Amino acid sequence: MKSLIDPNVHFSALREIFALLTRHRQLTWEMAKREITERYSGQVFGLFWAIGHPLFLMGIYVFVFAFVFRTKVGGTLEMPLDYTTYILAGLIPWMSFQESMNKSCGSITGNANLVKQVIFPIEVLPAKGVLASLFNQAISTVILIAYVLYGHGSLPWTYFLLPVVLILQTMAMLGVGYLLASVSVFLRDTKDFVQLFGLAGMYLMPIFYLPQWVPTLFKPILYFNPFSYLIWCYQDALYFGRFEHPWAWPVLVVGSIGIFVMGYRIFRKLKPVLGNVL
Repeated sequence: MKSLIDPNVHFSALREIFALLTRHRQLTWEMAKREITERYSGQVFGLFWAIGHPLFLMGIYVFVFAFVFRTKVGGTLEMPLDYTTYILAGLIPWMSFQESMNKSCGSITGNANLVKQVIFPIEVLPAKGVLASLFNQAISTVILIAYVLYGHGSLPWTYFLLPVVLILQTMAMLGVGYLLASVSVFLRDTKDFVQLFGLAGMYLMPIFYLPQWVPTLFKPILYFNPFSYLIWCYQDALYFGRFEHPWAWPVLVVGSIGIFVMGYRIFRKLKPVLGNVL
């Protein structure tokens, strides 16, 4: 019980995983690149789908919510950019996080031959899935930046905060990835729960709507959802151009570091028996 609240234990785990990923950074990077290229190998359009797939999904959501529902948002001091930008500011990171969680569920069970090798650092398996997921996010973010520049002529200064929130998101993705990777070995249904949550999750976060639109009865769901704070920080950086949700930033910092450490510690605890279960 003491180890759960001892900051020295958490710091030790944080230092350990950073050192491990740094030592195996080349292996992690090469495996992530292979996962990206193998995904589109043998296809007629090849890596075009790396751009076309996320662009198509974003286009569908924007069309439904901005044009079919004809939601009017933007063009005011409180809501400076258009509704399309508001949607994409939250949708892009969530799509990446969702993809990362799906990959993490099979990162250990799908590589049993590597896990059973004593000398192979299996910590890189969830990490390479996170990197592969961030590739699509990077492409989608570039598209969003080009759209904002084309439609509004300039970018808010808060776009300089993108590296900060991206680092925090990556830490959270790694923590969740390590947790799901280890748990999925014992509970194979985890991937199905994650897929259902991924579909429902985007409607439980303020991606397509403003928090003030939510009935009072259901607002606690929004604020108790830890992923909402990630979305609010991205909206501050990419849409509002100011700290519209200042309290979301410290919550994201503490939450990202916490889940990163917790996820890795659970993974480390279960690591010795993973090969026996597979």
